[in-house]
Amino acid sequence: MRNLIERGSRRLQRAGVFFGHGTDNAWDDAAALVWHALRLPDNPAPGVYERRVSAAGQARVEELFDRRIRERIPAVYLTGQTWFAGLPFKVDPRVLIPRSPIAELIEQRFSPWVPASRVRRILDIGTGSGCIAIACAKAFPNARVDAVDISADALEVARENVRRHRLGKRVRLLISDHFRALQGESYDIIVSNPPYVGARELNALPPEYRHEPREALAAGRSGLDSVRVILSEAGRHLRAGGVLIVEVGNTERAVRRAYPKLPFIWLEFERGGGGVFLLTAEALAAHAAALESVEPGNRSLAHARRGTRQAKSRRRRAERSVRRPAAARRRP
Repeated sequence: MRNLIERGSRRLQRAGVFFGHGTDNAWDDAAALVWHALRLPDNPAPGVYERRVSAAGQARVEELFDRRIRERIPAVYLTGQTWFAGLPFKVDPRVLIPRSPIAELIEQRFSPWVPASRVRRILDIGTGSGCIAIACAKAFPNARVDAVDISADALEVARENVRRHRLGKRVRLLISDHFRALQGESYDIIVSNPPYVGARELNALPPEYRHEPREALAAGRSGLDSVRVILSEAGRHLRAGGVLIVEVGNTERAVRRAYPKLPFIWLEFERGGGGVFLLTAEALAAHAAALESVEPGNRSLAHARRGTRQAKSRRRRAERSVRRPAAARRRP
Protein backbone atom coordinates (compact mmCIF):
# COMPACT_ATOMS: atom_id res chain seq x y z
CA MET A 1 0.00 0.00 0.00
CA ARG A 2 2.89 2.34 0.70
CA ASN A 3 3.98 1.96 -2.92
CA LEU A 4 0.49 2.92 -4.10
CA ILE A 5 0.59 6.12 -2.06
CA GLU A 6 4.10 6.98 -3.23
CA ARG A 7 3.21 6.36 -6.87
CA GLY A 8 0.03 8.40 -6.55
CA SER A 9 1.88 11.21 -4.83
CA ARG A 10 4.34 11.43 -7.72
CA ARG A 11 1.49 11.44 -10.24
CA LEU A 12 -0.26 14.29 -8.43
CA GLN A 13 2.94 16.32 -8.28
CA ARG A 14 3.70 15.83 -11.96
CA ALA A 15 0.14 16.80 -12.88
CA GLY A 16 0.44 20.07 -10.94
CA VAL A 17 -2.85 19.69 -9.08
CA PHE A 18 -3.62 22.21 -6.35
CA PHE A 19 -3.52 21.21 -2.67
CA GLY A 20 -5.40 23.18 -0.06
CA HIS A 21 -8.79 21.53 0.32
CA GLY A 22 -8.31 19.44 3.42
CA THR A 23 -4.72 18.49 2.54
CA ASP A 24 -1.71 20.64 1.72
CA ASN A 25 0.67 18.17 0.07
CA ALA A 26 0.74 15.36 -2.47
CA TRP A 27 1.39 12.54 0.03
CA ASP A 28 -1.64 13.35 2.20
CA ASP A 29 -3.82 13.82 -0.87
CA ALA A 30 -2.75 10.46 -2.28
CA ALA A 31 -3.13 8.75 1.11
CA ALA A 32 -6.70 10.04 1.48
CA LEU A 33 -7.62 8.63 -1.93
CA VAL A 34 -5.97 5.27 -1.24
CA TRP A 35 -7.65 5.03 2.16
CA HIS A 36 -11.05 5.67 0.62
CA ALA A 37 -10.60 3.37 -2.36
CA LEU A 38 -9.52 0.47 -0.11
CA ARG A 39 -12.28 1.20 2.42
CA LEU A 40 -9.83 1.34 5.32
CA PRO A 41 -10.95 2.37 8.83
CA ASP A 42 -9.95 5.75 10.23
CA ASN A 43 -7.78 4.02 12.83
CA PRO A 44 -6.20 1.07 10.99
CA ALA A 45 -4.08 -1.66 12.57
CA PRO A 46 -0.27 -1.27 12.76
CA GLY A 47 1.52 -2.33 9.60
CA VAL A 48 -1.27 -1.17 7.30
CA TYR A 49 1.21 0.52 4.97
CA GLU A 50 2.86 -2.82 4.26
CA ARG A 51 -0.31 -4.72 3.35
CA ARG A 52 -0.66 -6.17 -0.12
CA VAL A 53 -3.39 -4.71 -2.30
CA SER A 54 -5.47 -6.81 -4.70
CA ALA A 55 -5.68 -6.02 -8.40
CA ALA A 56 -9.27 -4.84 -7.89
CA GLY A 57 -8.16 -2.53 -5.06
CA GLN A 58 -5.35 -1.09 -7.20
CA ALA A 59 -7.82 -0.43 -10.01
CA ARG A 60 -10.12 1.50 -7.65
CA VAL A 61 -7.17 3.57 -6.45
CA GLU A 62 -6.00 4.37 -9.98
CA GLU A 63 -9.51 5.40 -10.98
CA LEU A 64 -9.59 7.96 -8.17
CA PHE A 65 -6.16 9.30 -9.10
CA ASP A 66 -7.30 9.60 -12.72
CA ARG A 67 -10.36 11.65 -11.72
CA ARG A 68 -8.35 13.82 -9.32
CA ILE A 69 -5.94 14.71 -12.15
CA ARG A 70 -8.28 14.83 -15.12
CA GLU A 71 -11.21 16.67 -13.53
CA ARG A 72 -9.26 18.55 -10.84
CA ILE A 73 -11.82 17.48 -8.24
CA PRO A 74 -10.52 18.05 -4.69
CA ALA A 75 -9.72 14.74 -2.99
CA VAL A 76 -12.23 15.45 -0.23
CA TYR A 77 -15.10 15.55 -2.73
CA LEU A 78 -13.96 12.21 -4.13
CA THR A 79 -13.87 10.60 -0.69
CA GLY A 80 -16.95 12.39 0.66
CA GLN A 81 -15.38 12.94 4.07
CA THR A 82 -12.98 15.31 5.79
CA TRP A 83 -11.91 16.22 9.31
CA PHE A 84 -12.31 19.50 11.18
CA ALA A 85 -11.28 20.19 14.78
CA GLY A 86 -10.60 16.47 15.17
CA LEU A 87 -14.10 15.46 14.03
CA PRO A 88 -15.23 13.68 10.83
CA PHE A 89 -17.69 15.39 8.47
CA LYS A 90 -19.53 14.46 5.33
CA VAL A 91 -18.90 16.88 2.48
CA ASP A 92 -19.94 17.11 -1.15
CA PRO A 93 -20.10 19.88 -3.78
CA ARG A 94 -23.13 21.43 -2.07
CA VAL A 95 -20.81 22.81 0.63
CA LEU A 96 -17.43 24.46 0.95
CA ILE A 97 -14.66 22.09 2.04
CA PRO A 98 -13.81 22.80 5.72
CA ARG A 99 -10.31 24.21 6.11
CA SER A 100 -10.66 27.23 8.39
CA PRO A 101 -8.01 27.98 11.04
CA ILE A 102 -10.98 28.73 13.30
CA ALA A 103 -10.79 25.00 14.14
CA GLU A 104 -7.78 25.78 16.32
CA LEU A 105 -9.75 28.42 18.24
CA ILE A 106 -12.59 26.00 18.84
CA GLU A 107 -10.22 23.33 20.14
CA GLN A 108 -8.94 25.94 22.62
CA ARG A 109 -12.55 26.86 23.51
CA PHE A 110 -11.85 30.40 22.30
CA SER A 111 -9.43 30.96 25.18
CA PRO A 112 -8.44 33.54 26.33
CA TRP A 113 -11.06 35.66 24.59
CA VAL A 114 -14.17 34.47 26.42
CA PRO A 115 -14.63 32.50 29.68
CA ALA A 116 -15.74 29.05 28.53
CA SER A 117 -17.79 28.48 31.68
CA ARG A 118 -20.26 31.24 30.83
CA VAL A 119 -20.83 30.40 27.16
CA ARG A 120 -24.46 29.36 26.67
CA ARG A 121 -25.36 30.53 23.14
CA ILE A 122 -23.26 30.38 19.97
CA LEU A 123 -24.11 31.46 16.43
CA ASP A 124 -22.40 30.18 13.27
CA ILE A 125 -23.14 32.34 10.20
CA GLY A 126 -22.75 30.59 6.84
CA THR A 127 -22.53 27.14 8.40
CA GLY A 128 -22.17 25.13 5.17
CA SER A 129 -21.40 21.55 6.25
CA GLY A 130 -22.08 22.52 9.86
CA CYS A 131 -18.48 21.85 10.87
CA ILE A 132 -17.96 25.03 12.93
CA ALA A 133 -21.35 24.75 14.65
CA ILE A 134 -20.90 21.08 15.48
CA ALA A 135 -17.31 21.52 16.68
CA CYS A 136 -18.50 24.39 18.91
CA ALA A 137 -21.27 22.21 20.35
CA LYS A 138 -18.71 19.51 21.14
CA ALA A 139 -16.34 22.03 22.75
CA PHE A 140 -19.12 23.66 24.81
CA PRO A 141 -21.40 20.83 26.02
CA ASN A 142 -23.60 23.27 27.98
CA ALA A 143 -24.20 25.58 25.04
CA ARG A 144 -26.89 25.72 22.37
CA VAL A 145 -25.75 26.55 18.86
CA ASP A 146 -27.65 28.22 16.03
CA ALA A 147 -26.27 27.53 12.55
CA VAL A 148 -27.57 29.58 9.63
CA ASP A 149 -27.01 29.49 5.89
CA ILE A 150 -28.69 31.01 2.87
CA SER A 151 -28.43 27.71 0.99
CA ALA A 152 -31.04 25.01 1.57
CA ASP A 153 -28.73 22.49 -0.13
CA ALA A 154 -25.92 23.27 2.29
CA LEU A 155 -28.27 22.86 5.25
CA GLU A 156 -29.18 19.37 4.02
CA VAL A 157 -25.52 18.37 4.34
CA ALA A 158 -25.28 20.09 7.72
CA ARG A 159 -28.36 18.19 8.87
CA GLU A 160 -26.69 14.87 8.03
CA ASN A 161 -23.61 15.89 10.02
CA VAL A 162 -25.71 17.00 13.00
CA ARG A 163 -27.41 13.60 13.00
CA ARG A 164 -24.06 11.84 12.68
CA HIS A 165 -22.77 13.58 15.80
CA ARG A 166 -26.09 13.22 17.64
CA LEU A 167 -26.44 16.92 18.34
CA GLY A 168 -29.98 17.50 17.12
CA LYS A 169 -31.09 18.75 20.55
CA ARG A 170 -28.39 21.43 20.79
CA VAL A 171 -27.63 22.50 17.21
CA ARG A 172 -30.46 24.32 15.45
CA LEU A 173 -30.21 24.73 11.67
CA LEU A 174 -31.94 27.72 10.10
CA ILE A 175 -32.16 29.04 6.57
CA SER A 176 -31.34 32.72 6.91
CA ASP A 177 -29.68 35.58 5.09
CA HIS A 178 -27.25 36.47 7.85
CA PHE A 179 -29.29 37.61 10.88
CA ARG A 180 -32.64 37.89 9.12
CA ALA A 181 -34.23 34.86 10.85
CA LEU A 182 -32.69 35.69 14.23
CA GLN A 183 -34.69 38.67 15.42
CA GLY A 184 -34.46 38.99 19.21
CA GLU A 185 -31.74 36.33 19.54
CA SER A 186 -28.47 37.04 21.37
CA TYR A 187 -25.23 35.11 21.72
CA ASP A 188 -22.00 34.87 23.70
CA ILE A 189 -20.02 33.97 20.57
CA ILE A 190 -20.78 34.78 16.96
CA VAL A 191 -18.41 33.03 14.57
CA SER A 192 -18.36 33.04 10.79
CA ASN A 193 -16.39 31.87 7.80
CA PRO A 194 -18.46 33.84 5.26
CA PRO A 195 -17.91 34.36 1.53
CA TYR A 196 -14.98 36.76 1.23
CA VAL A 197 -13.35 36.28 -2.18
CA GLY A 198 -13.25 39.35 -4.40
CA ALA A 199 -13.98 39.20 -8.13
CA ARG A 200 -10.37 39.44 -9.33
CA GLU A 201 -9.11 36.79 -6.89
CA LEU A 202 -12.04 34.50 -7.70
CA ASN A 203 -11.19 34.51 -11.40
CA ALA A 204 -7.58 33.59 -10.64
CA LEU A 205 -8.27 30.63 -8.36
CA PRO A 206 -7.02 27.13 -9.35
CA PRO A 207 -9.48 24.82 -11.13
CA GLU A 208 -10.21 22.86 -7.93
CA TYR A 209 -12.19 25.81 -6.56
CA ARG A 210 -14.68 25.59 -9.43
CA HIS A 211 -16.11 22.45 -7.82
CA GLU A 212 -17.07 24.37 -4.67
CA PRO A 213 -20.35 26.33 -4.52
CA ARG A 214 -19.60 29.76 -5.96
CA GLU A 215 -21.94 31.49 -3.51
CA ALA A 216 -19.82 30.18 -0.62
CA LEU A 217 -16.77 31.99 -2.04
CA ALA A 218 -17.84 35.05 -4.02
CA ALA A 219 -18.53 38.28 -2.12
CA GLY A 220 -18.71 41.03 -4.68
CA ARG A 221 -16.02 43.13 -6.27
CA SER A 222 -13.91 43.67 -3.15
CA GLY A 223 -14.88 40.55 -1.19
CA LEU A 224 -16.65 42.58 1.50
CA ASP A 225 -20.35 42.07 0.73
CA SER A 226 -20.98 39.55 3.51
CA VAL A 227 -18.46 40.97 5.98
CA ARG A 228 -20.15 44.39 5.84
CA VAL A 229 -23.51 42.88 6.77
CA ILE A 230 -22.00 40.94 9.66
CA LEU A 231 -20.18 44.00 11.03
CA SER A 232 -23.22 46.23 10.79
CA GLU A 233 -25.60 43.80 12.50
CA ALA A 234 -23.56 41.61 14.87
CA GLY A 235 -23.54 44.14 17.71
CA ARG A 236 -27.32 43.85 18.08
CA HIS A 237 -26.99 40.10 18.68
CA LEU A 238 -23.97 39.94 20.99
CA ARG A 239 -24.36 39.70 24.74
CA ALA A 240 -22.20 41.78 27.08
CA GLY A 241 -18.71 40.31 27.16
CA GLY A 242 -19.36 38.42 23.93
CA VAL A 243 -17.08 38.20 20.91
CA LEU A 244 -17.41 38.24 17.13
CA ILE A 245 -14.89 36.12 15.22
CA VAL A 246 -14.80 36.25 11.41
CA GLU A 247 -12.47 34.74 8.83
CA VAL A 248 -11.75 37.05 5.89
CA GLY A 249 -8.63 35.39 4.46
CA ASN A 250 -6.85 37.40 1.79
CA THR A 251 -9.47 40.14 2.12
CA GLU A 252 -7.87 41.25 5.41
CA ARG A 253 -6.22 44.25 3.79
CA ALA A 254 -9.52 45.39 2.25
CA VAL A 255 -11.25 45.04 5.64
CA ARG A 256 -8.64 47.17 7.38
CA ARG A 257 -8.89 49.82 4.66
CA ALA A 258 -12.68 49.90 4.82
CA TYR A 259 -12.78 50.12 8.64
CA PRO A 260 -9.63 51.96 9.74
CA LYS A 261 -11.04 52.94 13.15
CA LEU A 262 -12.35 49.55 14.23
CA PRO A 263 -10.10 47.97 16.92
CA PHE A 264 -9.71 44.61 15.18
CA ILE A 265 -7.66 41.94 16.91
CA TRP A 266 -6.07 39.83 14.18
CA LEU A 267 -5.50 36.33 15.46
CA GLU A 268 -2.45 34.14 14.89
CA PHE A 269 -2.43 30.35 14.71
CA GLU A 270 0.14 27.75 15.66
CA ARG A 271 -0.83 25.50 12.75
CA GLY A 272 -0.78 28.29 10.18
CA GLY A 273 -3.48 30.31 8.48
CA GLY A 274 -4.63 33.84 9.18
CA GLY A 275 -7.01 36.55 8.09
CA VAL A 276 -9.25 36.01 11.14
CA PHE A 277 -10.35 38.97 13.24
CA LEU A 278 -11.96 39.28 16.66
CA LEU A 279 -14.08 42.14 17.95
CA THR A 280 -15.64 42.39 21.38
CA ALA A 281 -19.27 43.31 21.97
CA GLU A 282 -18.05 46.49 23.65
CA ALA A 283 -15.93 47.48 20.63
CA LEU A 284 -18.87 46.96 18.28
CA ALA A 285 -21.15 49.01 20.55
CA ALA A 286 -18.63 51.85 20.71
CA HIS A 287 -18.44 52.00 16.90
CA ALA A 288 -22.08 51.20 16.10
CA ALA A 289 -22.83 54.56 14.52
CA ALA A 290 -19.82 54.35 12.21
CA LEU A 291 -20.68 50.78 11.18
CA GLU A 292 -24.28 51.59 10.29
CA SER A 293 -23.22 54.66 8.31
CA VAL A 294 -21.37 52.44 5.83
CA GLU A 295 -24.13 52.13 3.28
CA PRO A 296 -23.10 48.80 1.60
CA GLY A 297 -23.25 47.14 5.02
CA ASN A 298 -26.97 47.68 5.24
CA ARG A 299 -27.70 45.48 2.27
CA SER A 300 -28.54 41.81 2.70
CA LEU A 301 -26.33 39.24 1.03
CA ALA A 302 -29.23 38.29 -1.23
CA HIS A 303 -29.51 41.96 -2.26
CA ALA A 304 -25.77 42.06 -2.89
CA ARG A 305 -25.97 38.92 -5.03
CA ARG A 306 -28.87 40.33 -7.02
CA GLY A 307 -26.80 43.43 -7.67
CA THR A 308 -23.89 41.30 -8.84
CA ARG A 309 -26.13 39.30 -11.20
CA GLN A 310 -27.68 42.47 -12.60
CA ALA A 311 -24.25 43.97 -13.22
CA LYS A 312 -23.12 40.80 -15.02
CA SER A 313 -26.28 40.87 -17.13
CA ARG A 314 -25.59 44.48 -18.11
CA ARG A 315 -22.01 43.59 -19.03
CA ARG A 316 -23.15 40.67 -21.19
CA ARG A 317 -25.63 42.88 -23.04
CA ALA A 318 -22.93 45.46 -23.61
CA GLU A 319 -20.51 42.81 -24.88
CA ARG A 320 -23.12 41.45 -27.31
CA SER A 321 -23.77 44.93 -28.71
CA VAL A 322 -20.02 45.45 -29.25
CA ARG A 323 -19.68 42.12 -31.04
CA ARG A 324 -22.49 42.96 -33.42
CA PRO A 325 -21.19 46.18 -35.86
CA ALA A 326 -9.73 38.07 -5.56
CA ALA A 327 -1.66 35.25 20.44
CA ALA A 328 -2.97 38.26 18.72
CA ARG A 329 -1.65 41.46 17.34
CA ARG A 330 -3.57 44.69 17.24
CA ARG A 331 -3.08 46.61 14.07
CA PRO A 332 -3.62 50.29 13.53
